[in-house]
Amino acid sequence: MKHLNKLFVAVLMAMGLNAQAQDSNNPWAISFGVNAVDTRTSSGSGSGFFDQHFSQPFAVKDNWNILPSLSYIGVTKYVGHGFSVGLQGSVNKIDKYVIFDPLNANADSRGNVVDNPGDLMYYGIDATIKYSFQELIKSKVVDPSLSVGGGYTFFGDSSFGTVNPGIGVTFWFTDAIGLELASRYKWAVAGDREDANDEPDAPSHFQHTAGLVFKFGGKDTDGDGVYDKDDACPDVAGLKQFNGCPDTDGDGIVDASDACPDVFGLAALNGCPDTDGDGIADKDDACPDVAGLAALKGCPDTDGDGVADKDDKCPTVAGPKENGGCPFLDADKDGVADKDDDCPTVAGPASNRGCPEVTTEVLDELKVQARAVYFNSGKATFKTGDKETLARLDAIKQILINYPTAKFSIEGHTDSDGSDKLNQKLSEDRAAAVKNALIERGVSADNLESKGFGESQPVASNKTAAGKAQNRRTEIRHIGSKYEGKL
Repeated sequence: MKHLNKLFVAVLMAMGLNAQAQDSNNPWAISFGVNAVDTRTSSGSGSGFFDQHFSQPFAVKDNWNILPSLSYIGVTKYVGHGFSVGLQGSVNKIDKYVIFDPLNANADSRGNVVDNPGDLMYYGIDATIKYSFQELIKSKVVDPSLSVGGGYTFFGDSSFGTVNPGIGVTFWFTDAIGLELASRYKWAVAGDREDANDEPDAPSHFQHTAGLVFKFGGKDTDGDGVYDKDDACPDVAGLKQFNGCPDTDGDGIVDASDACPDVFGLAALNGCPDTDGDGIADKDDACPDVAGLAALKGCPDTDGDGVADKDDKCPTVAGPKENGGCPFLDADKDGVADKDDDCPTVAGPASNRGCPEVTTEVLDELKVQARAVYFNSGKATFKTGDKETLARLDAIKQILINYPTAKFSIEGHTDSDGSDKLNQKLSEDRAAAVKNALIERGVSADNLESKGFGESQPVASNKTAAGKAQNRRTEIRHIGSKYEGKL
């Protein structure tokens, strides 16, 4: 058993080599299984080399020595370009040793006799250089190989060196697990025998092996099944077809090259979508839902005037850009284009966006009309049956609608009869009543406000009936334009 210790020490040393960091895909492999030793070639019988060595290659029952247990273990390291180097240790027990003894009554037709030399242990330590044809034949399953190497065999108390040409084939079940079948011809060279008479001569022989092989040692940091050596994105899980890089949106463009990695897109647009199909990526398209022109950032131009519809105030009629895409239309001939004219049918200056300005004459007219609006005594309702009051309201409306940008204040006043509090409330309610009547007639509520002043601003004496009548009034005052401060 002293040689068995040598075997296991050598194998453990070889296995310890895999502790070093590697940078190639599964460069290490460990194999183990059973081996068979055939000593027929040592007998020297036969007419020529091939007849001597291959006359009975598969006479398993008659010639092969097989130990019915795990009897070999090996470690190999891939070094590139189909080549690998390895170390294998094996053990066996020889109970079928073929010798040439033609005078022996038990000799076969070739003069060979199968002898049992007794408890003859066999140990082998072999180094191998192997070349795999798997890449050459482009197979993922079948992996034929040739090998050459050398080793040292302990044959009982004898020991000798060997030169080992060999052949093998591995059938891979997965990328890393396979069934390995191999044969070596171990040609004996000079060795050491303690007693040539008691032990067989150093025999050349065949050794066959069958076992499982496991590849390991590859590094896959992101766990995506692509080893770091071949992974273009080793820290991020990805797909094999993209060399380990991810494609989050599944559009066939790796995230690193995808301008829109989270949205399914087109290769022509660097992975970005084009919802409206106008050839402009949505991220660059100012109108992503409507097909448009590249010159207008993907927006349409229906009238072809160079102004995008979204910015064109006249999208169906061509017009210059400086006119907002509209032709220069000025219905009221006031020099303000209709598109910019808040009063396109009434002439007015550009400073008031084409609307007429409120003149002193207009204000005087409003004063006359407003003071002729009469209320029921002590109430905020218009005087019953007073057609003149209704006519005055219509006249005021007609004036105000000509000034859509002007803002007016409707103000209510009372005489001194009654308490201040009552008069204040009454003046506010009457002003509000006029305001609401004008809104009902079509005047914009945004242009009107109302307030009451009670008896605080008389225009005549409250000591006479005539004076009180003048103090009970409503007035309309121009308070500005909604464009003030914006022009």
